[in-house]
Amino acid sequence: MEYRTLGKTGLSVSVIGFGASPLGDEFRTTTAAERQSAVDAAIDAGINFFDVSPYYGRTLAEQRLGEALGARRSRVVVATKCGRYDVESFDFSAKRITTSIDESLRRLRTDYVDLLQAHDIEFGDYNQIAGETIPALRRIQESGKARFIGITGLPLTMMRRVAENAPVDAFLSYCRYNLLITDLDRLLMPFAQANGIGVINASPLHMGILTERGAPAWHPAPDNVKQAGGRVVELCRRRGVPAGAVALRFCVEHPHIATTLVGLSRPDHVQANVRAIEQPLDPELLREIEAAVGPAANVTWPSGRPENNDYDLGSQAAPGPDTSGGSPGA
Repeated sequence: MEYRTLGKTGLSVSVIGFGASPLGDEFRTTTAAERQSAVDAAIDAGINFFDVSPYYGRTLAEQRLGEALGARRSRVVVATKCGRYDVESFDFSAKRITTSIDESLRRLRTDYVDLLQAHDIEFGDYNQIAGETIPALRRIQESGKARFIGITGLPLTMMRRVAENAPVDAFLSYCRYNLLITDLDRLLMPFAQANGIGVINASPLHMGILTERGAPAWHPAPDNVKQAGGRVVELCRRRGVPAGAVALRFCVEHPHIATTLVGLSRPDHVQANVRAIEQPLDPELLREIEAAVGPAANVTWPSGRPENNDYDLGSQAAPGPDTSGGSPGA
């Protein structure tokens, strides 16, 4: 397993991160035995970064991750979130953030988390996030309950605007760097590198589009993106390689992304993803994938409040209306 340092935090994290939303039965019903086996298999394979949230499984994922880690908690880097608690339940106030961390620590069975992140900040008010939420996170950090703090979301420009005025230690971005989209490099990565902010990448499969099953019915991506994903999957099938393996390897090869999160709940999935990053990418296949994606490349969708949606910094382009319920689990 390869490890990289998360920004200026000094945290050494595995290039594959354990996305713990499936432990909360976000996608299917899991058993205690397979959850335990998945966590054990991940640690045994060298995966040391575990990302969760009280939103995932409406607190179930945190509780189950805490149970599964047990005495091995000291061997891993644990990140959780605050501010989002249900599909339409957000509270980024200092009071709620302060109580949220205590609740999370009880569920995770630990005295501290390594990274505490404000979750899907585009659903909050910019001024509150920068002026109230981030200072509250810093106070939690000063108390020792979190070693470092960060923010997560789909829109990239809001994360940059927040960090320009209220510095953070890490960004978690989803569906902005994979085989279908790479605008993370243009809109956020230069700022992150210049300021020593660690970058966590989530949804290498573009929330299910780059799979044999294809996009779930709730997926907010435009049809042309879903169709492009289908072409990529078919192309990889013809070449005899799983699209998911190519997608994950593509993300892991980015030198400035510290870790890429993969949703895991079974030991065989852990092992398959570890094998995937050991396979080199075929440059010719990547060129064919780029051609297959075509005009659908770098197409995203609105999320959260309209005023928080992406626009090129310095432009006057108005964001479109919200059509997304936010991340179902990064």
